Formats: sequence, structure tokens, C-alpha cells
Amino acid sequence: VQLQASGGGLVQAGDSLKLSCAASGRTFSSGAVGWFRQAPGKEREFVTSISFSGGSTSYVDSVKGRFTISRGNGKNTVYLQMNSLKPEDTAVYYCAATYRNTILSTRRSARGYDYWGQGTLVTVSS
Repeated sequence: VQLQASGGGLVQAGDSLKLSCAASGRTFSSGAVGWFRQAPGKEREFVTSISFSGGSTSYVDSVKGRFTISRGNGKNTVYLQMNSLKPEDTAVYYCAATYRNTILSTRRSARGYDYWGQGTLVTVSS
């Protein structure tokens, strides 16, 4: 399974971006997909996840109400809609996937994922 993250770019504060995570070799038929981000000089942090058994989603507090994760109809793409972007959202965004059914706390951790995309850079200017 290979994951391809795309959609990053340079935007101004308050703008929106939609990131995509496309899977090749296997569809998102089970397990979960998560988005993580890493800002310069900081550790990688959890942003959001979606479980494919029930469709439950989870968000880090700092993006609640602004970001939305969803799965495409074709089941091989997951999207991250980011609205009202802030300079502190600047980071490289990574998507990750697992085909295991895991509990929420595991899905909010990098150790809960087996496959990672290469990252896409989001830069938000003030």
C-alpha cells in the first residue's frame, strides 16, 4: 500500500485548503486513516482520524470546528478540509493508514498506523 498526500500550498490566514490522501494497492476498506503534522522544530502531532468501522472521527482540540476529515466515494481517498487557517497550522501534513481495527487512543497516536505518505507542506501567512 502506498499513500500519496497532496493539496498543500501557501495561503493567507483565514483561507481554506483541502488535502487529499490517495491509496494505491488497496482501498480504505477497513481500519482507519489519520492526519498528522509536523511544524519546524516541533514533534509530529496528531491532527485528526477517521475510522472505517462506524465512521467515527476524532480531532485535536486546536482544529475542532475548522478541519473536517472525510472519505471519498471511491474509498481510496481521504480528504482533510481545512478552513479558517491560522499561521500556527503551518506544518508538513502526513496521512497515515492502518487496516487494523484499533481503539481511539491508538488512532490518535503515530504508533497506530502502518503506512505513511510522504507529506505535503501547508504554509499559512499572517
